[in-house]
Amino acid sequence: MEKLLVVQGNPKNTEASFSLRVADAFVASYKEANPTAVVETINLFATDVPEIDADVLSAWGKLAGGVEFTSLTADEQAKVGQMGQLSNQFIEADKIVFATPMFNFTFPGRVKSYLDTLCVAGKTFKYTENGPVGLLEGKKVVHIHGTGGIYSNTNMAHGDAYLRQIMAFIGINDVETIFVEGTAAMPEKAPEIEAAATAKAKEAGARF
Repeated sequence: MEKLLVVQGNPKNTEASFSLRVADAFVASYKEANPTAVVETINLFATDVPEIDADVLSAWGKLAGGVEFTSLTADEQAKVGQMGQLSNQFIEADKIVFATPMFNFTFPGRVKSYLDTLCVAGKTFKYTENGPVGLLEGKKVVHIHGTGGIYSNTNMAHGDAYLRQIMAFIGINDVETIFVEGTAAMPEKAPEIEAAATAKAKEAGARF
């Protein structure tokens, strides 16, 4: 049974977020076309997403040196364990939708921390004599990215570019982006912009 994971990376609620509303339209269209699929949603701002901090680095060093997980400190176990659960959830999904806003040309830091949990040597990529190779080939990703300005045809949409780079690094090269852009620069056209993005999302969801 196919599994879709919806990653909500916006601190706003759906009523106040263009990207979340367009993502909802995408998911509704996807579910209509795939009625037997399992859809799981994770709200990154309502979830413990550990950052790579001193505890995590310490734990990784100990584990690499052969120390058992149960010998880590309580904080190390909690953080590394949670990161493992997040990466497992991602790996178990066949298809993934990211819904994010643009904050200062990228996405919220919480999204970056989440992507950090997905880059695990031996789990989502491996090192070879020819360099790192991603292990998650065959998955598909859609990134629904809300931006106040218009950046899709520039080199300033750093969040989308970074997400694509991370996906490629772990072996996912089938990535589509739907921009919901210009809503702050042209507030009088925001409903029209959202409607156009919603139409694209519905079409994409039906064939995803």
